[in-house]
Amino acid sequence: MVELKTDTSIDAMYEAGQVVARALTAVREVADVGVSLLELDELAHDVLRAAGATSPFLGYRPSFAPTPFPAVVCASVNDAIVHGIPDGYRLRDGDLVSIDFGAKLGGWAGDSAISFTVGTPRPADVRLIDTAERALAAGIAAAVVGNRVGDIAHAIGTVCRTAGYGIPQGFGGHGIGRQMHEDPGVPNEGRPGRGLPLRHGMALAIEPMLIASGKDGYHEAPDGWTLRTNDGSRAAHVEHTVAITEAGPRVLTERR
Repeated sequence: MVELKTDTSIDAMYEAGQVVARALTAVREVADVGVSLLELDELAHDVLRAAGATSPFLGYRPSFAPTPFPAVVCASVNDAIVHGIPDGYRLRDGDLVSIDFGAKLGGWAGDSAISFTVGTPRPADVRLIDTAERALAAGIAAAVVGNRVGDIAHAIGTVCRTAGYGIPQGFGGHGIGRQMHEDPGVPNEGRPGRGLPLRHGMALAIEPMLIASGKDGYHEAPDGWTLRTNDGSRAAHVEHTVAITEAGPRVLTERR
């Protein structure tokens, strides 16, 4: 069931979204060669504590997971697409890093992700991340009253496929509100004019995931969480929480 949020509730979601934005900004500023993924996780946890917010990631255990998620961020490096578990790995020059983070504040959730390079960037990685951001922007632009979920999926998929990138099937965006994951699902590829109509008060986490090689294959790592590309190619993941309003899409996790 899709819950339509009131304008007051959307404002409250914005506050949660801004906690997410601050944490991701802080992580991006600190991430550098030699910094560990656990240090990035602890920094994000500090932002949560300072805001009086909680983590929807920590302890989360969906049906596919063998264990509860043990951190407040997902930290996915190089060939990891999503759901990477932070550990003692120290960032190296040229790494491509995706950080996914959520916060819950006042009963409402926010969810967002960024991808970036550490140290000396590879041109191919810069292009991959730029395309992911363009796909996200296209998805957000399609998130308007009167369109359908398929229009968002089509906008994202068109950008990704035109650039020659792969899309991991079965993983994409989702509704969000009182819980991090709500209906409806928001695929990263689809047919325009199909799916649930978009209405004022819907809130969606829109999140393109791109595989550099152009192939779609991925597998689950032994930890039961991390998804990795089958061919070892790099991946990027970006995400915003967006409210559908009569005035147009409102990005609740916008970073300033």
